[in-house]
Parts: sequence; structure tokens; C-alpha cells
Amino acid sequence: MKVDDKEENNLAYIDSQNLNLGIKDLGWDLDFKKFRIYLLEKYSVVKAYLFIGYVSTNETMYQRLQEYGYILNFKPTLINKKGEVKGNVDADLVLQAMRDYKNEKFDKAVIVTSDGDFYCLVDYLYKRRKLRLVMSPCVDTCSVLLRKKAKEKIIFMNNLKKKLEYKRKSTA
Repeated sequence: MKVDDKEENNLAYIDSQNLNLGIKDLGWDLDFKKFRIYLLEKYSVVKAYLFIGYVSTNETMYQRLQEYGYILNFKPTLINKKGEVKGNVDADLVLQAMRDYKNEKFDKAVIVTSDGDFYCLVDYLYKRRKLRLVMSPCVDTCSVLLRKKAKEKIIFMNNLKKKLEYKRKSTA
């Protein structure tokens, strides 16, 4: 893809927990390798930041994600009263996007989330014509704030199952 006769240099900022849980709510698992290729080929995403809570037992998964081409941005995690692991990545994602914006590191940004907490980032990028799109895992759980702010620059992953579903290998 080209912008003014030069290759696009788009960056993706991915809320991994929101993406993963949103896709699981649709009843399928995301193939992160296919997803990284999809972002590159469809939206010219040269760097994909994956904001993720750090859990020491997931080292193999983290290594695989890096091999697929993601830049992992770890957030410390805590265990809540229900025993669930929590790592709030919102501030880190916004901070990285704003650093990259300030340093003119991208042509456009792809924000992957359904979380309305990113309204201010989406609004800022949209007004400056730096938003390529918001990619929401699920139309049903996407924040109304994001829908209104991103306007025509929002897509939903509900219909991407055939392209991006993780297919388990048969052990037989």
C-alpha cells in the first residue's frame, strides 16, 4: 500500500486481554501468527505492539509471539479476590502510541480493542488524521464511545473467523 508514493508505515497497538477474551466470547481462538500477517498485508502494519500482562509460566507463548513479529510490552500482573490474573495495560498502550506519534514514527495507527477507555486516544488520532482504524474483537461488546468516535474507521472481527481462527493440529 502506498501513501504519497511511499510505503505506508502503520503501527498497531493491541490490547491483548481484550482481544483474546473478545474472540473467545465469539466461540473461537485467534491464530496470532495469521493475525500478524493479516495486519501487515491488509493494513501495512510494520510494527505490532502487543500489550500483555506478564505471567512467568507463559514464557513459551511470549517467545512464540515474538517469533511471529509482535513487540511485547509487559505489564506486571496481580491476582484479584476471585483468583483471576489481572494486568491493566491501558496507560502503557496510550503512552506508547503518544510517544510514537510525537516522534513521528508512523503514518497511521491501528488500535485493537473494544475498550472505551481508549476513547481519548482514538479521538486524538482521528482528529489528526493519524487513525487507520479501530479493530474491535466483537461488535456486541464494543464500547459505544469507540463506535461513535472512530465512525467509519472501525471494523469488527466477528466475520474474520475463517481467515484468523487457530486450528488445532490433530494428534491422531
